[in-house]
Amino acid sequence: MSGRWVRSLAWAAVLLDGFDLVVLGTVLPVLLRDKEWGLTPASASVVSTVGLIGMTVGALVIGTVTDVVGRRKALTLAVASFSAFTLLCAFASSATAFGALRFLAGLGLGGCLPTAITLVGESSEPARRGRATTWLMTGYHVGAVVTALLGIVVVPALGWRALFVIGSVPALVLVPLMLRHLPESRAFTAPKPVRVVVTSLFRPGWARATLAFWVTSFMGLLLVYGLNTWLPQIMRAAGYPLGTALGLLLTLNVGAIVGLVAAGAVADRVGVRPAAIAWFALSTVFLALLSLRLPGPGIYAAVFLAGCFVFSAQVLVYAYVARTYGDANRATGLGWAAGIGRIGAICGPLLGGVLLTAGLANPWGFFAFAAVAALGATAVALVRARSDLGTSAQLRPVRPGHLD
Repeated sequence: MSGRWVRSLAWAAVLLDGFDLVVLGTVLPVLLRDKEWGLTPASASVVSTVGLIGMTVGALVIGTVTDVVGRRKALTLAVASFSAFTLLCAFASSATAFGALRFLAGLGLGGCLPTAITLVGESSEPARRGRATTWLMTGYHVGAVVTALLGIVVVPALGWRALFVIGSVPALVLVPLMLRHLPESRAFTAPKPVRVVVTSLFRPGWARATLAFWVTSFMGLLLVYGLNTWLPQIMRAAGYPLGTALGLLLTLNVGAIVGLVAAGAVADRVGVRPAAIAWFALSTVFLALLSLRLPGPGIYAAVFLAGCFVFSAQVLVYAYVARTYGDANRATGLGWAAGIGRIGAICGPLLGGVLLTAGLANPWGFFAFAAVAALGATAVALVRARSDLGTSAQLRPVRPGHLD
């Protein structure tokens, strides 16, 4: 029963994380249209970037602290924190205050994902951990879709502030449930100094894997955020009407959910490393294919398949990180991989914006994102080590091998 509570509560936490993926994009058009706080596209970009910086810091700090204070405390604190600051966003009186609150909410949001993945992975049977991780991440995209639909209904009727109130309310139920029913991971042992946990990522046998994971995560989240931000505009630059472009964005995210389910099953059958390499490689193929002027059904099929592989490729990276590190530093490894990945999340929208401004979005936008996916496949292929940590606080050198 405790395993079900872990999976259900962690899934709900990640769903709330998915809320943040699209909430800003949902309310920004209204803020810009109404000239609230004198917001301009340039200042709106700053607000968006500040929130992502908060997520980067949160992933690095909370991911590391999780290996010191425990998974249960860290996840509960992350959910309570980002929900409280999300609520305060509804009462922001200026763009500066709004940006500051987005940064503070980002701290909890950034720590939520690596901690949830760690907890779910450690509560699952080894043969099913890939599937457990990808299933967990369906919550992220379900949250994004639900928030987008809520935005369509709520914002015109009640205003943009109401959306932030609604996004914070679930924590009133979720946090008490977590305090009552969320168990601590059995893999978590005695407290360990943070300094030891962080430096363990670069002990002999781990440095190459750690750096490769960082590069792969950077590329993976660059794709996720770059495509979610700019795919409609790039498709419009390619000559598709607005309605089709928005429909393709929805198709991309539907593909993401299907791809997550398939990725977990494949990873558990053939191994997480070959699955991750294949997913990034197939992302390369289908992103490059989008540069062609395909007929109606063909373009939807290509975007659907691109979504299947692009989004779940990054989740397979998380699953691979969780398997590579041991009990003593698994959350730290995930936190730092996710934190470096958040830098990619900042760069993705910037890359798309530069190409669009230069008039190169079609076809070079597709080729650029395809190249990023190819780099992700190359980086993950460089990881060929697993941890050999004991259950005590002592960290021992890694034993070369593979996880397949």
